[in-house]
Amino acid sequence: MDRPALSPSSVIAEAAAISDESGFAAVTLTSVARRLGVKTPSLYSHVRDLAGLHDGITVLALGELSGLLSEAIAGRSGGPALRAYAATLREYALRSPGRWESLQRRAGAGAVGSAAARSYVSLTDAVLRGYPLSPVDRVHATRLIGSTINGFLALERIGSFSHREPDPESSWTAAIDALHSTLTEWSRADSSPDDEDPA
Repeated sequence: MDRPALSPSSVIAEAAAISDESGFAAVTLTSVARRLGVKTPSLYSHVRDLAGLHDGITVLALGELSGLLSEAIAGRSGGPALRAYAATLREYALRSPGRWESLQRRAGAGAVGSAAARSYVSLTDAVLRGYPLSPVDRVHATRLIGSTINGFLALERIGSFSHREPDPESSWTAAIDALHSTLTEWSRADSSPDDEDPA
C-alpha cells in the first residue's frame, strides 16, 4: 500500500497528534518518522530540525486557537468577550493538551512572527479594547490574563484543585470575574490625584 506523500503540514500534523497523545516532550524527529513509516532523514525535506518541528506545532496551535477565538468573541465586548476568550482557551487546553503545551514555551522567531501569532495577538487585543485601557496598559493586561489563565490551567491539569472544596469550576468563574473587575477598574486605579480636576 502506497504511503501518502509527505509535506510540511502532514509532518507537523502528525507531530501535533503525538503531542496530544503522549505529551509535547514525546515529539521527536524519530517518533514522528516512526509514525509516518519513514526513515528520520526523510523528514528533513519538510522540517528544518527538531526546533522547527516544535515551532510548527506552536504555529498550528495558534492558528487553530485564532479560528476558535474569532468565532467565540464575535459580537461580544467587555465581560462577555473575556469570558468567551477564557473559556475557549480552557477548552482547547483540555482537548489538545500537547498543542497547548507547545504554547507554554519560548518559541523561535519564525513562530513568534508568524501570521497565526499575529492573529492570536490581535484577537487578544480586541478583547482588551472593550476595557478602558491605554495601549501600554493593554500590554500589562495581556500578561496578567496570560499568567492567570495559564497558571490556573497548569495547576488544574496536575490535580492541585482536587483536594478540597469548592470545586475548580467555581474557582475558575471567580478568577475570570476577578480579571473582569480588575480590567474594568484599571484606569481608575492607575490615575493619580494630579490627574484629577481640581475641586
